[in-house]
Amino acid sequence: MLRNITLTADDQLIDQARKKATAAQSTLNVEFRKWLSSYAGSQDDAAVSRFRAVMEQLGQVDAGRIFTRDELNQR
Repeated sequence: MLRNITLTADDQLIDQARKKATAAQSTLNVEFRKWLSSYAGSQDDAAVSRFRAVMEQLGQVDAGRIFTRDELNQR
């Protein structure tokens, strides 16, 4: 169920945000819902889970030798 909320922001900021959303073929309402979902953590939890899965897989990687400090710090 969707609920209405009231927010207060500067007129220029709202106009800029609407223009940006329009350029992305979206609406300010849709973009706010995306932000709110991310802020609330629902999307972050999925990203953290994917990151941990990748790191777990990479934990088994063997470079074949031990690198020197200088080799590790080379750019």
